[in-house]
Amino acid sequence: MKPKWNLEKLGKINKSYLLAAALLGILLLVIAIPTEDRNKQEQSQTTTSGERESVQTGSDQTYRKSLERQLEQMLSAMEGVGKAEVMITLKDSGEAVVEKDFVRTEEHASESQEGAAQRENRTVSVQQSSLYTKNGSQGEVPFISKERNPQIEGVLVVAEGGENSVTVKNISEAILALFPIEAHKIKVVKMN
Repeated sequence: MKPKWNLEKLGKINKSYLLAAALLGILLLVIAIPTEDRNKQEQSQTTTSGERESVQTGSDQTYRKSLERQLEQMLSAMEGVGKAEVMITLKDSGEAVVEKDFVRTEEHASESQEGAAQRENRTVSVQQSSLYTKNGSQGEVPFISKERNPQIEGVLVVAEGGENSVTVKNISEAILALFPIEAHKIKVVKMN
Protein backbone atom coordinates (compact mmCIF):
# COMPACT_ATOMS: atom_id res chain seq x y z
CA MET A 1 0.00 0.00 0.00
CA LYS A 2 1.25 3.47 -0.91
CA PRO A 3 1.07 6.25 1.64
CA LYS A 4 -1.49 8.96 0.90
CA TRP A 5 0.99 11.79 1.48
CA ASN A 6 3.71 12.55 -0.95
CA LEU A 7 6.72 13.73 1.06
CA GLU A 8 8.00 15.99 -1.73
CA LYS A 9 4.71 17.88 -1.89
CA LEU A 10 4.58 18.08 1.90
CA GLY A 11 8.07 19.62 1.95
CA LYS A 12 7.05 22.22 -0.66
CA ILE A 13 3.93 23.13 1.28
CA ASN A 14 5.88 23.59 4.51
CA LYS A 15 8.45 25.77 2.71
CA SER A 16 5.69 27.99 1.26
CA TYR A 17 4.06 28.33 4.70
CA LEU A 18 7.44 29.14 6.20
CA LEU A 19 8.07 31.76 3.51
CA ALA A 20 4.59 33.28 4.01
CA ALA A 21 5.13 33.41 7.79
CA ALA A 22 8.51 35.11 7.31
CA LEU A 23 7.01 37.70 4.95
CA LEU A 24 4.16 38.33 7.37
CA GLY A 25 6.69 38.86 10.18
CA ILE A 26 8.65 41.35 8.07
CA LEU A 27 5.43 43.16 7.18
CA LEU A 28 4.51 43.48 10.87
CA LEU A 29 7.97 44.89 11.64
CA VAL A 30 7.64 47.45 8.84
CA ILE A 31 4.23 48.51 10.12
CA ALA A 32 5.47 48.82 13.73
CA ILE A 33 8.59 50.89 12.98
CA PRO A 34 6.90 54.01 11.48
CA THR A 35 4.76 54.36 14.62
CA GLU A 36 7.87 54.87 16.72
CA ASP A 37 9.37 57.20 14.07
CA ARG A 38 6.13 59.20 13.90
CA ASN A 39 6.29 59.85 17.67
CA LYS A 40 9.89 60.99 17.29
CA GLN A 41 8.90 63.21 14.35
CA GLU A 42 6.05 64.80 16.35
CA GLN A 43 8.44 65.52 19.23
CA SER A 44 11.04 66.97 16.84
CA GLN A 45 8.34 69.04 15.10
CA THR A 46 7.34 70.59 18.42
CA THR A 47 10.96 71.40 19.18
CA THR A 48 11.56 72.69 15.66
CA SER A 49 8.45 74.90 15.85
CA GLY A 50 9.74 76.52 19.04
CA GLU A 51 13.17 77.02 17.50
CA ARG A 52 11.58 78.41 14.33
CA GLU A 53 9.54 80.96 16.30
CA SER A 54 12.63 82.34 18.01
CA VAL A 55 14.52 82.45 14.72
CA GLN A 56 11.48 83.90 12.96
CA THR A 57 11.38 86.87 15.35
CA GLY A 58 14.92 87.80 14.32
CA SER A 59 13.97 87.25 10.71
CA ASP A 60 10.95 89.56 11.13
CA GLN A 61 13.20 92.30 12.49
CA THR A 62 15.60 91.87 9.58
CA TYR A 63 12.73 91.95 7.08
CA ARG A 64 11.22 95.08 8.67
CA LYS A 65 14.58 96.91 8.87
CA SER A 66 15.30 96.07 5.24
CA LEU A 67 11.94 97.49 4.13
CA GLU A 68 12.48 100.63 6.22
CA ARG A 69 15.95 101.25 4.72
CA GLN A 70 14.70 100.77 1.15
CA LEU A 71 11.70 103.04 1.71
CA GLU A 72 13.88 105.73 3.34
CA GLN A 73 16.22 105.67 0.32
CA MET A 74 13.36 105.92 -2.17
CA LEU A 75 11.53 108.69 -0.30
CA SER A 76 14.72 110.72 0.20
CA ALA A 77 15.26 110.58 -3.57
CA MET A 78 11.79 112.05 -4.22
CA GLU A 79 11.48 115.78 -4.92
CA GLY A 80 10.51 117.90 -1.92
CA VAL A 81 10.89 115.13 0.68
CA GLY A 82 14.47 115.79 1.82
CA LYS A 83 15.79 113.56 4.58
CA ALA A 84 13.29 110.90 5.72
CA GLU A 85 13.05 108.34 8.49
CA VAL A 86 10.59 105.45 8.28
CA MET A 87 9.03 103.15 10.85
CA ILE A 88 7.05 100.09 9.74
CA THR A 89 4.92 97.97 12.04
CA LEU A 90 4.07 94.37 11.17
CA LYS A 91 0.67 92.75 11.65
CA ASP A 92 2.01 89.21 12.02
CA SER A 93 5.20 87.23 11.74
CA GLY A 94 4.47 85.73 8.35
CA GLU A 95 3.51 82.17 7.66
CA ALA A 96 5.35 79.01 6.74
CA VAL A 97 3.17 76.45 4.98
CA VAL A 98 4.22 72.90 5.89
CA GLU A 99 3.67 70.29 3.18
CA LYS A 100 1.28 67.55 4.33
CA ASP A 101 0.75 64.00 3.14
CA PHE A 102 -2.92 62.96 3.07
CA VAL A 103 -4.09 59.35 3.18
CA ARG A 104 -7.77 58.68 2.54
CA THR A 105 -9.39 55.33 3.17
CA GLU A 106 -12.97 54.35 2.44
CA GLU A 107 -14.85 51.36 3.73
CA HIS A 108 -18.20 50.35 2.35
CA ALA A 109 -20.39 47.62 3.84
CA SER A 110 -23.94 46.68 3.05
CA GLU A 111 -26.29 44.38 4.88
CA SER A 112 -29.58 42.97 3.75
CA GLN A 113 -32.06 40.84 5.60
CA GLU A 114 -34.84 38.83 4.11
CA GLY A 115 -37.90 40.99 3.58
CA ALA A 116 -36.15 44.11 4.95
CA ALA A 117 -34.56 47.06 3.22
CA GLN A 118 -30.87 47.04 2.48
CA ARG A 119 -28.71 48.89 4.99
CA GLU A 120 -25.44 50.51 3.93
CA ASN A 121 -22.56 51.69 6.07
CA ARG A 122 -19.87 53.91 4.65
CA THR A 123 -16.80 55.03 6.58
CA VAL A 124 -14.31 57.56 5.25
CA SER A 125 -11.18 58.41 7.19
CA VAL A 126 -8.51 60.93 6.30
CA GLN A 127 -5.11 60.97 7.93
CA GLN A 128 -2.56 63.69 7.45
CA SER A 129 1.06 63.85 8.44
CA SER A 130 3.79 66.40 7.87
CA LEU A 131 6.49 65.67 5.35
CA TYR A 132 10.04 65.96 6.63
CA THR A 133 13.36 66.68 4.98
CA LYS A 134 16.85 66.06 6.30
CA ASN A 135 18.82 69.07 7.47
CA GLY A 136 22.44 68.43 8.37
CA SER A 137 22.70 69.96 11.83
CA GLN A 138 19.04 69.80 12.88
CA GLY A 139 18.22 66.29 11.65
CA GLU A 140 14.75 66.08 10.16
CA VAL A 141 12.76 69.32 9.80
CA PRO A 142 9.29 69.87 8.33
CA PHE A 143 9.28 70.45 4.56
CA ILE A 144 8.14 74.05 3.96
CA SER A 145 6.31 74.34 0.63
CA LYS A 146 6.06 78.14 0.73
CA GLU A 147 6.67 81.05 3.06
CA ARG A 148 4.66 84.26 3.21
CA ASN A 149 6.23 87.50 4.34
CA PRO A 150 4.78 89.28 7.36
CA GLN A 151 1.89 91.64 6.62
CA ILE A 152 2.46 95.34 7.16
CA GLU A 153 0.19 97.01 9.72
CA GLY A 154 1.20 100.65 9.33
CA VAL A 155 3.86 103.09 8.13
CA LEU A 156 5.11 106.27 9.79
CA VAL A 157 7.27 108.67 7.77
CA VAL A 158 9.08 111.60 9.38
CA ALA A 159 10.32 113.81 6.53
CA GLU A 160 11.86 117.29 6.20
CA GLY A 161 9.22 118.12 3.56
CA GLY A 162 6.39 116.78 5.74
CA GLU A 163 4.65 120.17 6.00
CA ASN A 164 3.94 120.44 2.24
CA SER A 165 0.56 118.85 1.38
CA VAL A 166 1.70 117.88 -2.15
CA THR A 167 4.78 116.10 -0.74
CA VAL A 168 2.64 114.32 1.89
CA LYS A 169 0.25 113.18 -0.85
CA ASN A 170 3.16 111.92 -3.02
CA ILE A 171 4.67 110.00 -0.08
CA SER A 172 1.31 108.43 0.79
CA GLU A 173 0.68 107.42 -2.83
CA ALA A 174 4.17 105.90 -3.11
CA ILE A 175 3.59 103.82 0.04
CA LEU A 176 0.14 102.72 -1.18
CA ALA A 177 1.72 101.62 -4.47
CA LEU A 178 4.33 99.53 -2.63
CA PHE A 179 2.36 97.95 0.21
CA PRO A 180 -1.15 96.50 0.43
CA ILE A 181 -2.31 98.70 3.31
CA GLU A 182 -5.14 101.18 3.75
CA ALA A 183 -4.51 104.94 3.40
CA HIS A 184 -5.44 105.69 7.03
CA LYS A 185 -2.58 103.37 8.13
CA ILE A 186 -0.01 105.80 6.68
CA LYS A 187 1.09 108.87 8.61
CA VAL A 188 3.51 111.50 7.26
CA VAL A 189 4.81 114.21 9.59
CA LYS A 190 7.38 117.03 9.43
CA MET A 191 10.87 116.39 10.79
CA ASN A 192 12.32 118.79 13.43
